[in-house]
Amino acid sequence: MQVLTFLTILLLATACNGQINPDLPKEKEHPKLIKKPGNGNVQCGLQDKAGNFWFGTSGDGLYTYDGKSFRQFLEADGLSSNAINDILEDKEGKIWIGTKAGICLYDGKTFAKIQIPLPQNLPPNKNKSYQTQVVHDIMQDKSGKLWFATIDGVYIYDGKSFTLFIIDGAANGFLGSNDKAERMLEDNAGNIWLGGRTNDGVFRYDGKSVTHFKLEPITLQFDKRQVSHSWAWPQLQDKNGNIWFSNWGGAYRYNPSDSLSVGSKTCTKFTQSDGLPGYNGLVAKIIEGKNGDLWLGGDGGLSRYDGKSFTGFKYGLINPWIWTILEDKTGHLWVGTRETGLYLFDGKTFVDYSKNKQ
Repeated sequence: MQVLTFLTILLLATACNGQINPDLPKEKEHPKLIKKPGNGNVQCGLQDKAGNFWFGTSGDGLYTYDGKSFRQFLEADGLSSNAINDILEDKEGKIWIGTKAGICLYDGKTFAKIQIPLPQNLPPNKNKSYQTQVVHDIMQDKSGKLWFATIDGVYIYDGKSFTLFIIDGAANGFLGSNDKAERMLEDNAGNIWLGGRTNDGVFRYDGKSVTHFKLEPITLQFDKRQVSHSWAWPQLQDKNGNIWFSNWGGAYRYNPSDSLSVGSKTCTKFTQSDGLPGYNGLVAKIIEGKNGDLWLGGDGGLSRYDGKSFTGFKYGLINPWIWTILEDKTGHLWVGTRETGLYLFDGKTFVDYSKNKQ
């Protein structure tokens, strides 16, 4: 690891002009998420400790919902970018927002831009479409440290300084020359799992070293050609201790009490042939519900896995391509889709909480 000097957030954070005014004009508040027509996504969601909802989109900025009305926040309100990839509430109640142009921190009153200082020897990012510091994923581990998966590598923040985390053996990036991981997960044993379209398989960090695990490829048929995916996004650890990964062709279930290897019986693949809905069986998000069922979202809508079989749901979705799933404190599911769709799932169908701007 390479430690990067970082005095304090207050010194390096650039205060934005984004103080949230509780007396916003009424036209800024709406009973539904007002979106621009187009093929954007609702990419991430969070319910904070106070019960408020936060939804990040791929181009329409950040929305908050208090149970009555939505409020939209854009770059003009202090965000680093209108493209939001992830939202996290830390143990102190601060909201961290990962955007296409770096990190934004909301402390309850204002947005502040946090710049991760890059090491001098980091190879330049030659991808012209990603010259800003894209933040893919944010995670807080059991010790309280924050992890950021960015296009310029993975960084750990201890409250004072950022440390560059080296993933040995990772290939060059999918989006840029430095990109190593897009999703992260801490399991019950404290291991950190990392993965993304950059790599073959997944990586596990046990606190001392990184181990690279390869996964059995999932092969898809596109017209007359076949495409194989062996990369994976770490998603969650379920109540039985199994760790779940996903990619564009399906999902993997792994029992961490056994060794992980290609073709291992302890790592089970789930694809369309096992009942996953969709054109390709793509899985972008997996969560575990309060009753222990797993909910998977992808290109075929929402599916529930009860430990034996999959049941699909998509009636009421304008676009069935799901990017994020959030279970709220009452047990209801919020689903974010393509075309910047936001829905509340009542167990059978979907109630639309978004509408196009007139």
